[in-house]
Amino acid sequence: MEMVLRPMTEADRAEVAELIYCSINTWYGQHGCPPIFRGGPAVTEVFFDVYNDLTPGCNVVAESLANGRLMGSCFYHPRPRHVSLGIMTVHPNYAGCGVGRRLLQHIIDFTETTPHRTLRLTQSAINVDSFSLYNKAGFVPQYSYQDMIIQMPSTGLPGVAPARAGAVRDATLADVATMAALELEVSGITRDLDYRYCIRNERGFWHTAVLEGPGRTLDGFMISSGHPAMNLLGPCLARTEEAAAALIYREFNRYPGRSPVCLIPMDKSQLVRTMYGWGARNCEMHFCQVRGEFQPFQGVNIPTFLPETG
Repeated sequence: MEMVLRPMTEADRAEVAELIYCSINTWYGQHGCPPIFRGGPAVTEVFFDVYNDLTPGCNVVAESLANGRLMGSCFYHPRPRHVSLGIMTVHPNYAGCGVGRRLLQHIIDFTETTPHRTLRLTQSAINVDSFSLYNKAGFVPQYSYQDMIIQMPSTGLPGVAPARAGAVRDATLADVATMAALELEVSGITRDLDYRYCIRNERGFWHTAVLEGPGRTLDGFMISSGHPAMNLLGPCLARTEEAAAALIYREFNRYPGRSPVCLIPMDKSQLVRTMYGWGARNCEMHFCQVRGEFQPFQGVNIPTFLPETG
């Protein structure tokens, strides 16, 4: 099927949101799962808004030459040491037409022009079709996560708070350099623009917290989204599981009566048990997929999907 790839425009905003809403919910529905998004396509306009706030023009749509409809869309986000591949969707009517492959190759070609030539994403471990698409393109699954959801009581999480939860405080712009240094140490990447954006919180649904360490260092930080379409904890970087638990505890308690999700590294057994103790249940699994260089994590790395962190 003939198509043309072009950048998104403001006129595409509603159609891209509908494409994301329809394609994601359709896939999960076909596989016996409840819808990911609720409330109508307007809620997924947040992807267009956030990615264009951060890096305007780093997006692409596949448009049908036959009827002008959008067949697929994708966002990407250049960062100092890598490019992140954001949410990529193909309309169910055009599944199997090579749309995803064309969009992915477009972003790979862009990444090859950047200094580090590394492309990262967080990808569903149960979507075999998308796994195959990325795997054939050279992505390697480097890390695995279990998506854990808690139906938050109105009174907050049960039991005793983690030992260091009281040391968690709101982040300020003065923390950005230290946050960047911590992530570079733990994960080998850095995202100063993202930290500043979420701390400023001009859209009103972000929150950023830090856990202070000895001296002027940080032992961890957590960003969370309270948006109706994306009530997610992450990204979070922490030196230890104890530090991560303190940050997760504080951020979960920001959302009483809601059902926030957090991606917990599968190999962090102490943290996984803590989550179960708070009443968490598993709802999905994801891989950190990398095309290019990857530094093994030297601590706790919790990714998210808005903006994609890899």
